[in-house]
Amino acid sequence: MTKKLLYILIAVPVLIFSSCSKDYLDTNPTDAYPSGAVFSNIAGAWSAINGIHRSLYIQYDNQDQGGQGSIMLNNDMLGDDLVMTAAGNGWFNSQYQWVTHRTTSATFLKYTYYFYYKIIANANMIIDNIDAVDADPAEKAIIKGQAFAYRAWSYWNLVQMYGKRFDANGNNSQLGIPLVLTNTVEPLPRSTVAQVYTQINKDIDAALTGLAGYAGDNRSHISEAVAKGFKARIALTQQDWATAAQFAAEARAGVALMSNADYLKGFNDYNNAEWMWGSHQISEQTTYFYSFFAFISANFNSSAIRTNPKAINSTLYETMSATDVRRLVFSPDGKNVPVPSGGISPAYINKKFLTATSSSIGDVPMMRAAEMYLIEAEAKARLNDNAGAADALYTLMVNRDPNYTKSTNTGDALLQEILRHRRIELWGEGFRFYDLKRMNQALDRTGSNHTTTLTNGLMQVPAGDIRWEFLFPQDEINANGNIIQNDL
Repeated sequence: MTKKLLYILIAVPVLIFSSCSKDYLDTNPTDAYPSGAVFSNIAGAWSAINGIHRSLYIQYDNQDQGGQGSIMLNNDMLGDDLVMTAAGNGWFNSQYQWVTHRTTSATFLKYTYYFYYKIIANANMIIDNIDAVDADPAEKAIIKGQAFAYRAWSYWNLVQMYGKRFDANGNNSQLGIPLVLTNTVEPLPRSTVAQVYTQINKDIDAALTGLAGYAGDNRSHISEAVAKGFKARIALTQQDWATAAQFAAEARAGVALMSNADYLKGFNDYNNAEWMWGSHQISEQTTYFYSFFAFISANFNSSAIRTNPKAINSTLYETMSATDVRRLVFSPDGKNVPVPSGGISPAYINKKFLTATSSSIGDVPMMRAAEMYLIEAEAKARLNDNAGAADALYTLMVNRDPNYTKSTNTGDALLQEILRHRRIELWGEGFRFYDLKRMNQALDRTGSNHTTTLTNGLMQVPAGDIRWEFLFPQDEINANGNIIQNDL
């Protein structure tokens, strides 16, 4: 890792307990601002962790750099379920064509890399300094637990982008990413994928210890349940099915699934009963044309929405039953969609995501109970627990489709049914690239409404192809001689 990582502002707004205060701490480079100035009291420590929450949706340098929402968009642009309907104003076109993550000079590639390492740097600062704060040990444990959870989550994202997939049947000695566990200016080499996952699991277990019993002060905070959701995601990626099933069930325990009426309200409010974790935005914090909703909603009046609304893969859409509420958040004929004035409305356009007002403000969904049911179902299916898998799937699906009957499929047929519903349920929420990669599946956009014109001919990518790995930004390669670039 380079010195650049440490020349990051700690911009940490005072959002303690979901406050809407406009007061901010002074901002200085982390290497120039003594950490003691932040951690002189528990209020400063809370501001530090809330600064990380806030960093998930602030605008950075370009319009396609609007925090975690932009990375979620990128991950689905690299998949087969989200469809670009026109070239529009150009944003995300090269991502959709699998160019950006393989271009070392691309600004979005650099943004993705430093976005997560910025979170890691600030998490490290909390982990290194929170113990010395004179405050209630239980409260300090909650702050430290969230910092460990953020570090685990950041490395989990990074290693899936920049490393090869984890293979439970291999030694995973291939190069992953640098592990920065304390603030340092020493250039660090890439650790192996195995070493990265060892640290990820160590961090998430530390988070669970610190967050035991913590329900979260609001849903932008990482609660014990959200940390368990992270643990389930990590285990799923590592093909540790028993752990994935256990923690997914524990994470969603007591969390209600949303009503069908709420499913149609635009996925923009983190007070939705089903949401476990999300970025909450208020009017003073709008990200304008950088927003997740400025690119994926049906109704925000941006050129990206007017000229290039996002659609669902037509083949996937047609697998839904007539009584599945999820059919109603897409329009196969392009009708009855609240597009902005002058906007196009192509077939299979999505209206899953809607802004609640004329602005681009919307809460970004980052974990829902539905995902936990799907993880539990998939993991149990892979463990040959057909009854347990069918039960978990049924609980979710009878909520979405009142005419759904419990699956009698077994084996691979049951697994494929679960995975199909995962694709539908989590459409647009940033999972598809990770799912294809972790399962070592090929990208295949053929036979649907993807067009070779918009994909620039990129319709298929074989499993295991070098293009499944992001390249390291050239600036990082230039500054850190210990970094070995992925295959070009």
